Amino acid sequence: MEPPIEVSPLARFVLKRIGSILLSLWGVSVLVFLMVQLIPGNPARAMLGERATEEAVRELEHTLGLDRPLIVQYAAFLSRAVRLDLGRSIKTNESVIREIWSRFPATLELTLVAMAFAVTAGILVGAVAATQRGRLLDYAGMAAALVGVSIPIYCLGLLLILVLSSGLGILPSGGRGDASVTVVSGFLLIDSALSGSWGAIRSSLAHLLLPAVALGTVPLAIISRITRSSLLEVLDQDYIRTVRAAGLPERTVLLKYALKNALIPVLTVVGLEFGYLLGGAVMTETIFSWPGLGRWLVTSVAARDMPAIQGGVLFVAVLFMGITFVVDILYVVIDPRVRLGGE
Repeated sequence: MEPPIEVSPLARFVLKRIGSILLSLWGVSVLVFLMVQLIPGNPARAMLGERATEEAVRELEHTLGLDRPLIVQYAAFLSRAVRLDLGRSIKTNESVIREIWSRFPATLELTLVAMAFAVTAGILVGAVAATQRGRLLDYAGMAAALVGVSIPIYCLGLLLILVLSSGLGILPSGGRGDASVTVVSGFLLIDSALSGSWGAIRSSLAHLLLPAVALGTVPLAIISRITRSSLLEVLDQDYIRTVRAAGLPERTVLLKYALKNALIPVLTVVGLEFGYLLGGAVMTETIFSWPGLGRWLVTSVAARDMPAIQGGVLFVAVLFMGITFVVDILYVVIDPRVRLGGE
């Protein structure tokens, strides 16, 4: 008799996480399908216009399968989704997958710049606050973090437009940049650099700054607070006292020994916030007329475009869960103190 195959704790953890993700995605698909059904109005009439005859509306409903029972419609939707076929947009008659991929680079570019701003500034503010514990810089940094968490994105976005765009005229209030740049990667900043035009690069950067700051403010505040509390905990450890007793400079103690270990919990926060930004850029893209996935979803809801709404939300859910899965794996690999599966 062959001995049973032993599965490592990491493999068991990965399999459990994949199973929970698949179950969660199924739940998301059910919720999205049912919620879209509750949107008032008839998608077929919205597509044909208010002057369309009842006969034409019923014929289009039959063509789209909207006259079939909900369970049959859901089964057809789930079957297509498993095959990466999210249907065709009622509004544009284009493939939903193609619509998503054409707009996703703009959302990803904005999210990456916003996250880079949040991580850099958040770690810096948190580290300064921790090293200046109980002093003016500590209180100022944490007060700023509290304001950053509390202020809604739409308020901050409108304030930035009012002050820096309408008032001072320093930065543009909307759009993405130079439309004449040849699209290669889908990231306008990279494509502008590839074009060799400094004017296009400046235009791309200028259009990115305001929405990136508005989108990155909340994760900046969260990262700074997590960094501060984690660094304070590490600085109280015995090995830090030993390193200090050895006579090493405080900067070396902070950068080489303390900050490295303090950033382990920050990794989880960064991954989760990155996922939230990708899925939550709707308000920012709408305020700054950014042609990304979030703004497309808003217009799809306004047009009662059921396939676009279902496909877009499902895509964002897959993206968010994929990011959290990668973060969980990295956290387990980086921090050996984490116990897998309760072992």
